[in-house]
Amino acid sequence: MTLLAMAPAAAQSAARDTVLIQGQRAAAAGAPTTLDTDALQRLRAAQGDTAALLRSVPGVSLQGAGGASSLPALHGMAGDRVRISVDGLDLIASCPNHMNPPLSYLDPAAVASLEVYAGISPVSAGGDSIAGSIVARTADPVFAPDEQTLLTSGELGAHARSNGRGLGINARVNLATSTLALGASAARSRADNYRAGGDFKTSVQTGRTGHTLPLDEVGSSAYDTRNQTLTIAHRGPQHLLEARLGYQEVPEQLYPNQRMDMLGNRQWRGQLRLQTHFDWGRFEARVFQEDIDHTMDFGADKRFWYGSHSGTGSACSPVRFAGDPQGTCAAGMPMKTASSHRGLSSRADIAFGDSDTLRLGAEWLAYRLDDWWPPSGGGMGPGTFDNIRDGRRDRGVLYGEWIARPSAAWSWTAGARVERVRSDAGTVHGYNTLSSAPGGQAAEAAAFNASSRLRTDDNLDLSAIVRHVWSSTLDLEGGIARKVRSPNLYERYTWSSWAMAATMNNFVGDGNGYVGNPDLKPEVAHTVSATIDWHAADRSWSLRATPYLTEVDDYIDAVRRTTWTAGKFNVLGLANQSARIVGLDLTGRAALPGLPGGEWTLEGVLNLTRGRNRDSGDDLFQIMPANLRVSLNHRLGTWQSALEVVSVAPKRRINDVRNEIATPGYTLLNLRTGTSWGRVRLDVGIDNLFDRHYALPAGGAYIGQGTTMSINGVPWGVAMPGPGRSLYLAVQVRF
Repeated sequence: MTLLAMAPAAAQSAARDTVLIQGQRAAAAGAPTTLDTDALQRLRAAQGDTAALLRSVPGVSLQGAGGASSLPALHGMAGDRVRISVDGLDLIASCPNHMNPPLSYLDPAAVASLEVYAGISPVSAGGDSIAGSIVARTADPVFAPDEQTLLTSGELGAHARSNGRGLGINARVNLATSTLALGASAARSRADNYRAGGDFKTSVQTGRTGHTLPLDEVGSSAYDTRNQTLTIAHRGPQHLLEARLGYQEVPEQLYPNQRMDMLGNRQWRGQLRLQTHFDWGRFEARVFQEDIDHTMDFGADKRFWYGSHSGTGSACSPVRFAGDPQGTCAAGMPMKTASSHRGLSSRADIAFGDSDTLRLGAEWLAYRLDDWWPPSGGGMGPGTFDNIRDGRRDRGVLYGEWIARPSAAWSWTAGARVERVRSDAGTVHGYNTLSSAPGGQAAEAAAFNASSRLRTDDNLDLSAIVRHVWSSTLDLEGGIARKVRSPNLYERYTWSSWAMAATMNNFVGDGNGYVGNPDLKPEVAHTVSATIDWHAADRSWSLRATPYLTEVDDYIDAVRRTTWTAGKFNVLGLANQSARIVGLDLTGRAALPGLPGGEWTLEGVLNLTRGRNRDSGDDLFQIMPANLRVSLNHRLGTWQSALEVVSVAPKRRINDVRNEIATPGYTLLNLRTGTSWGRVRLDVGIDNLFDRHYALPAGGAYIGQGTTMSINGVPWGVAMPGPGRSLYLAVQVRF
């Protein structure tokens, strides 16, 4: 139901010593399952993807995207159905392909805490979502213990991975007195294309003369990300005033399951936060601004010159627009996105006695989006294509929540959240306004412009969670929730069914194209779940089971259009239907006493999820099949090691509308070990020890090379492969 991955407060220690996965602790007691620094360090070393830190959390799966931007799914639902907050900022992916999801703006080395609310979550954890919430935070400011002390601390780290030649470095430094703290951090992570565990395709061609890829190389999987942050904080007797600035630059992140690549992404974010303590409780307010400049085009492994060639390499006849609707060729297809997101929020925690808290909050969020494609030839001209123009999405929020613990055995949390979501978009036009323009651009733009586009949704969220300590060996928890999500701007306002344009609007990496629908209604999810936590009194063993059921009214799903064909990529529409998701999260842990050579423990996570469209009877898209992760852990002195087995069942329940690809089952073996010497930490490991070839059940379709802008110019039916064997090494030094 609710998971918390949390490090100790930085005010207590400049180092991140542990990561805990435990039940929501608003009012409940219970010992946590612990992932220490070794596990976190190993995940950082294995890849530069922050979402991957969640891969062992029950109820979480990852949908493959860029190498540093996978999309976390909670109980089979991903994208905007999951609300993600980074340092209190409710971020939004500003890209028609979701290439810049919120967690991609946080380097793994910067993560201090992760809160994961899968399924039922308190209303204070976020709204405008139906799957749950992920709350990510960097380290809190560190202050000196007294006025006479000047505190300095920091970290330096580096990691390397053999598969894809991945490299990363990170640095963090803090300077503080007892009242003023300064902090700065920087990180860079890069990798080349990774290699699968075997040949998975039949062609080495990329569409670019002289450039080929081996049959086991996953094209368009390279990336290069750079992050910097600056923090200034002042602490008084009863207040904390903090300013945070962040900047990310991504010169390149290629996408093996999308038709274009991200060849530039810049994000600027800043916030000012005030936290004040009173006799009655605590008050917190923040104001923030985020701006994004985003560019897509063809990367190295996709065809750069679009259209007909004369000659080889980059040679190209002069581009013509008028009188030549096909054009001759185009030097790429630039696609631009710019967004601004600003908001303010406030929250008050009012204490009633020693056991009850009333939490009240208010938020205002204003989002603006422009998505346009400059002319480039080859039929893409003479003007600019407006995918979304003057997009607007505003949210006004009020919520209240009661947290109570009437006795040592009972606790509960209940709340209500109301949101008004207003969205709108301006008039648009295609590359060519003539009636003869390809794809019927002129007619569809005229129809869109003549329609009413302003939409106002009044949404109500409700949730209640009850916990009971039955005995020293049994804890029970149950909950029910109503969650509502309004459609995003791309779901409502993308308007062209021209295959070239529609394939650019794709959140899920399935190779299809999508056309928006202004008349989409908000999704309304009703979820019920329960948790049985059976454990030893000393927590030497534990077994935790969470069955859940979610019914979604007005679920936004893909629907066929008149030209739909089986076994091919298609242009699809979006419509409100209904869905049911049912599943079970099962976790277990047991100490293994009596074994020689140190301390041994066994841990496991089993996820079972089934999703169906109740209207069509079709299976929901990108639902992970049954999967099990078991690790045998060993500790001897400062050395900590693990042998991990990951087993995934075959994916046979597939979404027919999207022509989803079935995948075989697989089992992987991972090894890791690590130790500390004073302030130095070393980790080494091997993922996929036997170099097993496997396909990612939620990875989508492989379209990472070739002439990808022709909807069926690349082969259909190739599932995204997972990485082959990879050795990694990570070093972290604290000072």
